Amino acid sequence: MIKKAVFAALASAVLFTVPAHADGDAAAGQKVFNQCKACHENEKGVNKVGPTLKGVVGRKAASVPDYKYSAGMIKKGEEGVVWDEATLTEYLPNPKAFVPGTKMAFGGLKKPEDVANVIAFLKANP
Repeated sequence: MIKKAVFAALASAVLFTVPAHADGDAAAGQKVFNQCKACHENEKGVNKVGPTLKGVVGRKAASVPDYKYSAGMIKKGEEGVVWDEATLTEYLPNPKAFVPGTKMAFGGLKKPEDVANVIAFLKANP
């Protein structure tokens, strides 16, 4: 019984001292973001084929001025969707499933670590 208690205490200590995978690695995320650069930028706040991702974390969907969004994305904005970590985690693996009718052609980031890392990059470079 004592062995189980000690093991449980040690396991808990390890869990609370190791950073959660969802936190991501911003440096690794910068490399992942290279896949996004054909259509998006995150430096100057300028729209390309897709809207700027400068300041995207915490921003309401479909709210970048002077960008023509798809009807599906406008609907998400009207529903009050905000691009926070949870929303981006759901969106990035399959944009077309999250926003039916999106004009974004990218198929999504399939690796959970890539999703976490690109979110970390976007958060670190608002």
